[in-house]
Amino acid sequence: MEKKIILGKDLPKEIKEEFKVYPELLGQLLFYRDIKTQVEAEKFLNPNYEKDTHNPFLIKGMDLAVKMILKAIQDGKKILIYSDYDADGIPGAVVLNDFFKKISFENFLVYIPNRLKEGYGLKVKAIEKLKKEENIDLIITIDSGITDFKAIKKAKDLGLDVIVTDHHLVNGELPPADVILDSKQEDDNYPDDMLCGSGVIFKLVLALIKKGSFNLEKGWEKWLLDMVGLATIADMVPLKNENRVLAYYGLIVLRKSRRPGLQKLLRKAWIKQHQLVEEDISFMIAPRINAASRVSDPRIAFDLLSTQSEIKAGQLADELDKLNNKRKTLVATAVRKANKKIKERDTKDVIVIGDPEWNVGLSGLIASSLQGEYGRPCFVWGTDENGKYCGSCRAENIDLVELMNLVDKDVFEHSGGHKMAGGFGVNTEQIHFLEEKILNAYKEIKDKVSKLEIFVDKKITLDEINWDNYKLIEKLAPFGMENPKPLFLFEEVEIFGEKVFGKTANHLELIFKNSKNQKIKAINFFSDYVKDKKTLLKTGERINFLANIEKNNFGGANELRLRIVEIIK
Repeated sequence: MEKKIILGKDLPKEIKEEFKVYPELLGQLLFYRDIKTQVEAEKFLNPNYEKDTHNPFLIKGMDLAVKMILKAIQDGKKILIYSDYDADGIPGAVVLNDFFKKISFENFLVYIPNRLKEGYGLKVKAIEKLKKEENIDLIITIDSGITDFKAIKKAKDLGLDVIVTDHHLVNGELPPADVILDSKQEDDNYPDDMLCGSGVIFKLVLALIKKGSFNLEKGWEKWLLDMVGLATIADMVPLKNENRVLAYYGLIVLRKSRRPGLQKLLRKAWIKQHQLVEEDISFMIAPRINAASRVSDPRIAFDLLSTQSEIKAGQLADELDKLNNKRKTLVATAVRKANKKIKERDTKDVIVIGDPEWNVGLSGLIASSLQGEYGRPCFVWGTDENGKYCGSCRAENIDLVELMNLVDKDVFEHSGGHKMAGGFGVNTEQIHFLEEKILNAYKEIKDKVSKLEIFVDKKITLDEINWDNYKLIEKLAPFGMENPKPLFLFEEVEIFGEKVFGKTANHLELIFKNSKNQKIKAINFFSDYVKDKKTLLKTGERINFLANIEKNNFGGANELRLRIVEIIK
């Protein structure tokens, strides 16, 4: 898909005046993140945990949820923590698990559904089994439940109390839970409705601490921010407002976290804990946590993050690393097969593709890869261990939940998710009509599809790549959704050296020089300018490109380099 590049303009006079206390570059970067006053800028640049987080009791239903849980604890009722299996749900389960253990409440169990055998969300069979075998009294969901009407009705029929904590979009009728903590409800007045699942459960824990009498040391709960920060970054919620605070302080705690499993996992990924940044979570840690559910059992990741045993932590980190390598191989194989299928047929407005042999746990990764390559919405399906057709979808420029809601009602057994990422189950008799039905629905919202745009903060030269400017950029971290890494345009830059690198020889390294004849390295991962292990760009050629400025610590290095996002023909 063609991309439109939008270059940031000079700041309006009134904004220049407002930001005159800041270096020009910093002022421009703030303005293009919708920050227009010094008050807003100071709040953004210097997050304050005490001042910039909200009272958890502002969330609709929080009072009742706290009363129910405190009474269950007092009465010795058995509590079931039922969390999602991803890098949001699992850290959330660790947060509640740690809290219960800290207050010496032991009458609870953690259940994480198997992605491959059970699929997403609460399931009737699981609830029936847990009621019969474990005699549970209260269910607390994490990062799921908002669309699980049937399963929650069954729980209520069995006499169970149910508290849903979720952050997904409300889609139709609400389930008959006793309490729903999800600020995306229309009548919820919490100031920020973009918390991730772990963020919501953290708010519940804060509320429990506030109302309960647990004699905890002051500030103990802040140690839980390692899991909340990890999930906030991993789940790609907007890193603005309260999420920025949770991610900012979450990274601080992650760099000091005493969790043996986390420490072992970081070593496996060759990450120095004290230098951990958000990209390490997005590209190294979260994929490993998610690998457990994609190709095996999500409990492995939960046990790793919650264990206090050094020996167990080492064993689980080894296992998770092996699962992640297996996941990479399976995805690469499926993507190659999918590309072959796509090239054999006409490319439609929406890519709908699947294979009964594909591991449904990998469908989201396959969809992400194909969506990135073809620049259009992508639905990928496979089969779970029960032979059910289900999968994931990804998009950049349409609302997938809206699209799935427009598909004929007899097609999906279930569907939901976020604007740009979702999941679905398909009725067996409808699988052969899935592409046709999705394309028909797409026609209804085609006029809403926006052209993919790349916003560029500023045009700069190689001479402006220096530590002073990098430190200004770093003030805006952590980066993520709605706070992207600053992107810069470089024009007519001469190449002084080029090479291909990586295990599969698909990454490109270019060498440039500034006016002082100093070398500046640029990396282009998974480059379109590499073919047959050779670069298509040559020394002496001049190019225009878009890039981030980043610090490279790999192998003990301490240098600034460029990460090329787009080479402009």
